[in-house]
Amino acid sequence: MSLRNAVMAALLDGESSGYDLAKAFDASVANFWICTPQQLYRELDRMETDGLIVARTVEQERRPNKRLFSLTEQGREELTGFTAGPHKPTAIRDELLVAVLAADSGDVEGVLASIRERKQWAEAKVARYERLRAKLLDGRSEEDFLATAERVGPYLTLLRGLSFERDNVRWCARSLTVLERRGARLDAPG
Repeated sequence: MSLRNAVMAALLDGESSGYDLAKAFDASVANFWICTPQQLYRELDRMETDGLIVARTVEQERRPNKRLFSLTEQGREELTGFTAGPHKPTAIRDELLVAVLAADSGDVEGVLASIRERKQWAEAKVARYERLRAKLLDGRSEEDFLATAERVGPYLTLLRGLSFERDNVRWCARSLTVLERRGARLDAPG
């Protein structure tokens, strides 16, 4: 998947500035697609050149002018083509997993510290995603929201992000327990 597909999907909610798109990515799309603001702005320029989006300039007093982007008909058609698939499954590529794989022959304390850090990161993301979920539901039950919301895609991807991060927390806790027990056993006087 290319960044442009994620940008076009984000623009389905309507016109948006690059700054607002970057914030939206950080709040929702980041649970499955990460990009820097610089990558986002470069992609917006390419997409505009390719006719997938159009930009209009809004003049502002006391602040720089801002550009608002929206999908063109060509962009909607390309996004529709993308959604038609096929979509390949992803594979995990994670340096921490390589470190855990080699933990028995290396610096176990360093691996433990990395797992603890990953666990804290995942817990923070779960909390952030829960706040976003509450904001999307806005007091409605999940069933009510899913039956009446204009768009359910953002909610469904948020649920996937929540599931992923909750699983990260569980895996980290289990790995810490196992590695700490092994370390205590190996460090015990013989």
